[in-house]
Amino acid sequence: QVQLVESGGGLVQAGGSLRLSCAASGLTFSNYAMGWFRQAPGKEREFVAGISWSGGSTYYADSAKGRFTTSRDNVNNTVYLQMNSLKPEDTAVYYCAADHRWGWTVVVGTSYDYWGQGTQVTVSS
Repeated sequence: QVQLVESGGGLVQAGGSLRLSCAASGLTFSNYAMGWFRQAPGKEREFVAGISWSGGSTYYADSAKGRFTTSRDNVNNTVYLQMNSLKPEDTAVYYCAADHRWGWTVVVGTSYDYWGQGTQVTVSS
């Protein structure tokens, strides 16, 4: 049974930082590209960041470039999202997801095979 479990969310002031983690089990982690998505209340889910199987390639939404960094540890089956200079508009539930493909589909939520349950990030002004 595949499980993706996010952690690290919470309440932070604008300008602060958070590091999200996503621990994977039940799959060969190094065979999966990983993505981060978020969904704010009343809004559609949106792509945030993606990382290839080995971690050698990453891709970011414009809203995340320069502020967020994704990385992975294929020994411990964990992917991370370091979020700096947080803004109130970053407030959302953040999800990690696994996809056996890597390419243009990284930004397409429906292409992913597995999803975590999400972790809440709230940025106060």
